[in-house]
Order: sequence, then C-alpha cells, then structure tokens
Amino acid sequence: MKTKKQTFPVLGMHCAGCANNVERTVRKLDGTIEASVNFASNTLSVSYETSKLTPQKIRAAVQAAGYDLIVGEEYAEERQEEEQRKHYRRLKLRVIGAWMFAFPLLLLSMLFMHVPHSGEIQMVLAVPVLVCFGAPFYIGAWKQARLGRSNMDTLVALSTSIAFLFSVFNTFFPNFWYSRGLEPHVYYEATVVIIAFVLTGKLMEERAKGNTTVAIRKLMGLQPKVARVLRDGKEQDIPLEQLKIDDLVSVRPGERIPVDGSLVEGDSYVDESMISGEPIPVGKRIGSHVLAGTINQKGSFVVRAEKVGGETVLARIIRMVQEAQGSKAPVQRIVDKVTGIFVPVVLGLSMLTFWVWMLFGGVGMLSHALLSAVSVLVIACPCALGLATPTALMVGIGKAADEHILIKDAVALEQMRKVNVVVLDKTGTLTEGHPTVVGWLWAHRENEQDKAVLLAAELKSEHPLAYAIVAALQEEERIVPAVLDGFQSITGKGIKVFCRQTEYWVGSHKLLKDYDVTLTDALGEELAQYASEGCSIVYFGRENELLAVAAIKDRIKETSAEAVRELRKQGIEVYMLTGDGERTASAVAAQLRDIRYEADALPDDKEEFVHQLQLQGKTVAMVGDGINDSQALARADVSVAMGKGTDIAMDVAMVTLMTSDLLLLPKAFSLSRQTVRLIHQNLFWAFIYNLIGIPVAAGLLYPVNGLLLNPMLASAAMAFSSFSVVLNSLRLRN
Repeated sequence: MKTKKQTFPVLGMHCAGCANNVERTVRKLDGTIEASVNFASNTLSVSYETSKLTPQKIRAAVQAAGYDLIVGEEYAEERQEEEQRKHYRRLKLRVIGAWMFAFPLLLLSMLFMHVPHSGEIQMVLAVPVLVCFGAPFYIGAWKQARLGRSNMDTLVALSTSIAFLFSVFNTFFPNFWYSRGLEPHVYYEATVVIIAFVLTGKLMEERAKGNTTVAIRKLMGLQPKVARVLRDGKEQDIPLEQLKIDDLVSVRPGERIPVDGSLVEGDSYVDESMISGEPIPVGKRIGSHVLAGTINQKGSFVVRAEKVGGETVLARIIRMVQEAQGSKAPVQRIVDKVTGIFVPVVLGLSMLTFWVWMLFGGVGMLSHALLSAVSVLVIACPCALGLATPTALMVGIGKAADEHILIKDAVALEQMRKVNVVVLDKTGTLTEGHPTVVGWLWAHRENEQDKAVLLAAELKSEHPLAYAIVAALQEEERIVPAVLDGFQSITGKGIKVFCRQTEYWVGSHKLLKDYDVTLTDALGEELAQYASEGCSIVYFGRENELLAVAAIKDRIKETSAEAVRELRKQGIEVYMLTGDGERTASAVAAQLRDIRYEADALPDDKEEFVHQLQLQGKTVAMVGDGINDSQALARADVSVAMGKGTDIAMDVAMVTLMTSDLLLLPKAFSLSRQTVRLIHQNLFWAFIYNLIGIPVAAGLLYPVNGLLLNPMLASAAMAFSSFSVVLNSLRLRN
C-alpha cells in the first residue's frame, strides 16, 4: 500500500465549524488515512492511499461541501496568500458598506423612531445590508443546511433572519399587537449591527491571523523566484521550477543562491546565517557546498545544481515548519469534538431560551423571548475555541523557526515543557565538533608504512575523531593511504582493517582489552596527563601490539557552560554521555560545572541510560548529532539534534537546533512552556466566555436585576472574543 502525505491550502473557510466540516468531508473519503484542518493557517493536511485517492478527488469532495482547495500548483502558498489578500479587501469593503447603513439606522431607531413611516425607512436601509454585505452568511448557511451541517454562518443567518422577519411582520401588521395591548417593536438596527459587528470581528481576526504566519512568509521570502543558468554557453534567466539537477547556475555578488549544489567555478564568501544561524560568512572554493536561500557576498561563481525545488534544505525547512504549524496538539482533539457539536447545541439552547421565556412570561414577553433567543445565537461563537490552540502553535513554532529552532510537530512542542532531564552527547554537542590532534605517542619508532595504514583506515571511518587524525596525517605530504584488503566497524569501540594479510585496529581503550594489550607505566603517565586536560585518546595497533596513541582535543563551545547553567536554572538535571574514559570525561565535566556524566558509554549504554532515567519517572530529552546517537535519540521522550543546517538531522529528531549554539536548547524549552501556557489561557477564556455569555444572553440575570443583553452588544462581544484570542497568541512574538 503506497501512501502519501500532502498539505493543501483551503479557500472559503471562515470559522472553526468550517474547518470541522472540511475535515469530516475528507476523512469520509475512501482511501483517507488521516486528515487534519488548521483553521488558523487555512490548510488541510491529508495522508491517503494513492491507489484509491487523488488530490483532484479530494478537491471535488471539498468543493461539494462548499469550499475549495488549491491543488497541483507550484506556488500554491503564494496563490493562497493572494486569495487571502483579495478576501481581506472584499471583507474590508463589506465592513465599510455595512457600517454606512448601520449608523443612519441606529440614529433613526434611537432618535427618530416616531417619524412617519420610520419602520418602512429602516427596512429599506436594512435590506441592502442583508442582500449585499451579509449575503455570504446566508449562502454559506444554505449550503451547510443542504448537507445537514451547520457552522457560524448558520448562527448569523438564523439570528438576523428571525430579527428581520419579525420586524417586517410588525411593520406591516402592527394591529396584531395593538389589539393585544402590546407595542410592535422593530429590530432592523439590531439585524444590521449584528452583521456589521460580525464582519468587523472577522476583519480584525483575518488581520491578526495574517501576523501569525510572519515567520513562514519570511522563510519563503528567502527563495529567489528565478535562476540564471548557463546553457549552450549563454546565460539565461529561468523560473525556479524549470531548474534541473546538474544545471550550471551563475550567482553574482549580493544574490541569493537558488539551488543546493557545489561550486565548479569561482570563489566567494557566503552568508549562511539564515540557515545555520552562524553570523560569520563562510569561504567557498571550487568543490565547496552551498545552500539555496543563502546570500553570495563578494565574488561570482558557478554552482552545479544537486538539489532543486522542493528538495533543497530551505524548502525542507519551510515544509517542516508548515507541517508543524498545521499539526494538532493533543488538547486540540478535545476542542475539535466540542466545536463539532457546538452549533447544534447552541441552536437547541436558543430554542429552549425562547420557550422558557414564553412559558413563564406569556405572550407579553414575546419580544424579550425573541431577543434573548437571538442574543444566544449571536453571542455563541465557535471561532474563539477553534483559534485558541492553532494560533498559539503557529506563533510559537514560527518564533522557534526565527530563532533557528525547528520543531517537528505540536506533540513535540507540548512534550518539551515536561522535560526535567537533559542528556547531552559530548562531541559536536558540548564541544565544537572540530577536534585536532595535539600529541602523538609512538610505542616504538614512527613508521611511514604504519601511518599509511592508519590514514587509509581513518579515511573509511565516519567518527569525528577520525577526521582529526586524517587531517593531521595529510599534513605530512609523504604519507599516501595504503591499499586495504578489508574493513570492519566495531560498534562503540572503533574499527579494524586488513592490509597485506595483517590485522590493524584503531579506536578507544576498550580495544586494548579485546587485543590483550597493556600499557607501559611511562606511557600510562603521559596519557593520564593528556586525559586530565580533557583530551580524547585514540589507540592504534597491529594484532596484539600497540603501535601509537593520538591525543585529540575538541574545544568546549563558548556557550556550553552558560547553556548548562540556564538549564539548571529551569530546574532541569543535565547529564553528559561520552565514549571517552573516566579522566577525560571528568576533566570536561569540571570545565562545564554543575553537570553529571557517564564515561565509557557505548551506543547501547546511552540508550540504556536514558531508559533507566525514564523508569525513575523522568521525562528525558536526548541531545546529539542525529546520527551516532540514534538509539538514545529514539528512546528519549524528546529527541534534539544539533543540525548545523543538514537535512539528515531534520529527519531523525523531534527538534533540530540549526545552529551550533547550545543556548538555543534552554530557549526551546522556555518557548515550549510559554506556548502551552498561551494555549491554556486561550482555551480558558474561550470556554469561560461561552459559559458566562450564553446564560447572560438567555436572560438568566433578568429576574435578578432586569439585565437583558441586547443582540447588538452580543454581536460585539462575539467579534471581540475571537480577536482577543489571536491577539493573546501574538504576544509570544515579543
């Protein structure tokens, strides 16, 4: 079964009920595995079986439900943004138009209600608002009613229709009420002001929602729209989507690089801060790798395209942030269930309100009954509930992306706030990841043949310490790698190779036991001195004989000690796991202070260490390079990779720190706590608003103090509730 996951921009949604309708529609399709709609970002994420379902079929189903999808377009996000701008402009015009009629209606109803034919004049002023500016509410409600569904349009259409029709009846048949000793009131102004307030609230909400996507727009702005390619010896500008792998792309000073690739001509310095977070421009020569979205500083060069379009690191980052912003926190599942039944429940409460008033007040209370029922319909809005979680998530994940912290999904963001233990790998995490050989100790005399074997062996190794030995040996021009007959990795210990039917080995002190090698007292003392200075020790031997020892030092990052202090201030325990011996580990821990450590840790040991912490009831975050620590990362509650701009790290971890600055780690935990706190605040106020607002609108306080909520005030309160939730989420940006 072949499956695919895609995200589509959705058009035509304007409340949480709409989002639920789209989600239910897609979930019912044969072949859908999972579907999730984010109302804040107006996107649909769907996993489906490609043999049963296509994007076109999904779109057809969504269109039948009264909405639309943008499918199969290269710049779908730009199209969605343009549609949203058009929608905002149309909404703005509708707001202006509605208030142009609402103000004279208010004046007429409050100051000139006894003017001859006042009712007819008010009706004439109200009709254009309903027919023109409020038409989308009635059209949307009708579409949903045909499908047996409801949304916010249903509430607005019902409330305004009831008030308008009741007013029309009273305008043309006033004697029906006069004969019963009652005053025939009209509520045209309430009808129009409800529409005006709801439209105003939607306008403010749309504008505020636009601010939640600032981060993703900034990332998308890093992508150039065209590329200058060399074809048939000539330069020509082509759209980015026409680029192909192996195209030669010319980049001039000050331009953004359009592809991931390697330099084949020229040299320059490139500003990679937008991807890696490193502020200093990086020198690039022939063979150097460059990333799309980064800025060429000085010289011109030609790049051979290796990754184009959606496969570049930048495109993957954008896609990852979009998917994370569109994901749902566990608490959102509960909210979705509430909003799914919200409108039918409100309709029921409105009818109950009307009949309770009539039951206890009789016909004389008909106006109060009607107004209270309308107020219940108007004040109850599922939008505040629908926006509470996704807006906070979008701002939080977007803020993290601004800080070069990539969070895979909402579950990771929520889980991070629970972390009380952080386990750190040493090399490349706490240290700079650029180890250098600071000393050689040869058991006998230096031998070029042994060095050639060592160089060949370490060239095949992927361990960071191997790179240091290779760099040191390559400085000796006479050393040429030997031809090896075989190579074998020894997990957590090192490697062994065969050359001219002789076995050689390179690795940690654990290999000494395997090959039954003992150190002389003099050599042991010198190694102890290196270890006390924080050096890692690599042993090189032939069969049961030790040939040489390399002392390698990897400087601790300037920010590591401060990062450890910040984590401790947040109440988080910090451990360092390393494959180095006790003396080296102790020396590094002493420099960092306030950190516990485990030395001689194999990959299995790291995983087991994390597991033991979890058995103690701890929530553990493992921080590593995303490759060597994969077992421990997979075991941890939260996995954090030091990405340094690589796409591999993005695949293996729940959180990726794109820069080498470890201070991003406490910042990520802090951001997680702030975002989840905002979600809880938003949900609290959204629920409280409805729990208090609906009973007040129903007239619960009328017997106590005579308070009866006017539908116009109810509509203003509803408009403000959604707007306030979005504004509260936007506080996180500052």
